[in-house]
Amino acid sequence: MGRLSDLAAFDPQANCCPVPPAMSFVRSVVPEFEAANQKYAAQFNKGDLPLPPGRKVAVVACMDARLDPAKVLGLEEGDAHVIRNAGGRTIDAIRSLVISQQLLGTREIVIVHHTDCGMLTFSDVELKDKIRDELKEDAEHIAFLPFGDLRKSVLDDIAIVKKNPLLLDVPITGYIYDVKTGKIEKVE
Repeated sequence: MGRLSDLAAFDPQANCCPVPPAMSFVRSVVPEFEAANQKYAAQFNKGDLPLPPGRKVAVVACMDARLDPAKVLGLEEGDAHVIRNAGGRTIDAIRSLVISQQLLGTREIVIVHHTDCGMLTFSDVELKDKIRDELKEDAEHIAFLPFGDLRKSVLDDIAIVKKNPLLLDVPITGYIYDVKTGKIEKVE
C-alpha cells in the first residue's frame, strides 16, 4: 500500500503486514489481554446496555495512553461514545460523529486534548520524511495534523465541528487535560 487509491483493494484478511526484522523480538501482549478478558467476562453483567449512549454525548480525545477519558470524565460503560485518535483531532472523527448523532442520538460533543502531547513534537514534513526514509513509502496524501499551540488546537477542533454541515448544532465543550495533575481545564 502506498497510495490512497490502494485502499479499495485492501484485504484485511490477507497477511498484509509481515513483522519487520527489527520488530521480531517484541513480545506480544495478546496472551495478557486474553487472560484479562477471561477475568472480565467471568464477572461481566452489562450485556443489557442499550446501543445508544445513555448520556447522549460523544467524546473526541487523544489516543495517548496517559489519558483515560472515561476515568477523567467519570464515564461508565454505556454512557458515551469515546472516539480516540492522535491528538484528539475532530477532522479524523467526523465520520464517527455523524453516525453517533444521526443513528445513535448523541446531542453533545466534548473534545479532550492534553498537556505534553506528542502532536506538539513534530511537523508533517518531519514525519513524512521519516516514513520515506524508513519505509520507502510516500505519505504525501496524509495530513498528520500536528499542532504547535495546545489551546489553539482545541479551539480549531471546536470550529471544525461547528462548521461541518453534516453535524448538528449541539453544545461543544473543549478541555485540556493536564497529564501531571489529572485535572481538566475548559478552553473558551
